[in-house]
Amino acid sequence: MLRNKCAVITGASRGLGEAIAREFVAQGACVFLCARNAADLEKVCEALRRERREPEQAVFSFAGDLAEESTAEEMIRQALARMGRIDILVNNAAVQGPIGPMEENPWEQWKRTLATDLLTPAHLIHEVLPLMKKQDGGKIVNLSGGGATGPRENYSAYAVAKTGLVRLTETIARETRDDHIEINAIAPGAMNGRMLEETLQAGEDAVGKAEYAKALERKEKGGVPPETAARLCAFLASPESDGITGRLISAVWDDWEHFTPERVEKMRNGDIYTLRRIIPQDRGDNWDKPGR
Repeated sequence: MLRNKCAVITGASRGLGEAIAREFVAQGACVFLCARNAADLEKVCEALRRERREPEQAVFSFAGDLAEESTAEEMIRQALARMGRIDILVNNAAVQGPIGPMEENPWEQWKRTLATDLLTPAHLIHEVLPLMKKQDGGKIVNLSGGGATGPRENYSAYAVAKTGLVRLTETIARETRDDHIEINAIAPGAMNGRMLEETLQAGEDAVGKAEYAKALERKEKGGVPPETAARLCAFLASPESDGITGRLISAVWDDWEHFTPERVEKMRNGDIYTLRRIIPQDRGDNWDKPGR
């Protein structure tokens, strides 16, 4: 449960971000929600104020483009001023960016995707870490997926940004292991939302035949409900997940609802749910140079 916790959630005006905000409020958290569209964001906030469990649960909003560094810093300042502390940061805001072979992507759009999907979360982490250290702890959840665990052709900017976010997660987990700060990434699964519509609008030639066919099938049959990833996000933000840090966890494929103390200990002492280079020995081959 998240009772009495103060959380900052980005990209909270729709889709997965809205589902995360709703789950956090249902579990008792105070939330500071951020998005670019002020009108859409305020509608979400008004609904959550009606749904909150307790009258003292605060629901705040901040509209702005967090890819602008000064805006991101102002957002953190306002969140701290209005809530008094930041226990949880959820980096959900993202764009899919240009679709198609990299050499055909508009370069400014490619760079903008990395700024939004990687540099902005990194900047927000940079801003909240001193606050969390001062208050002796905190939780950070990064939304990854989208090609982080394997090449995703025709989505190079998005895939590179999401992969970088996972390695950032692993690195910050190492740097903060003695500070009671835990940071993890989530692969939310393929949902039906704005990014799916962008894929369908781009067309088969830009997306690729196989990817386009999967998108059509998902459009017809339905994707992963955003509530699935929202529940995982709440779990990783709560004391129930204490001891888990530096991991990429799938909301759909990993049995996170049954992470026993024994499983948490194995994660802590190994490389389960991390990104690693595969060498020949991992596949039963020995390609070492003679004499080594």
